Amino acid sequence: MDRMEEMTFEDLWSALLRFQSCPFYTAKGLEYSYTIHGGEMKVDRKEKTITKSSIKIAFERARQGGVSGPKKLGVFGASYLYPVFVRIGVIAE
Repeated sequence: MDRMEEMTFEDLWSALLRFQSCPFYTAKGLEYSYTIHGGEMKVDRKEKTITKSSIKIAFERARQGGVSGPKKLGVFGASYLYPVFVRIGVIAE
């Protein structure tokens, strides 16, 4: 069993909390960071937040495999979630 199959959503959420304020880059090379407030992820490049439920949907889709880019996650904020998922190890590039 690989690391991804063992990772739970709670593991992911803990990792998201640890990576707050770290720099990430979108596919277009735009730098951003995020913070977690309650059940939402606030990206410094956006006014709207990404909800915990959207992150969970994206996580489940990533676990199914075949995610080759942000659009495959199919949720609001996917362009910001994708690089985070890659760094955390949810998605292998």
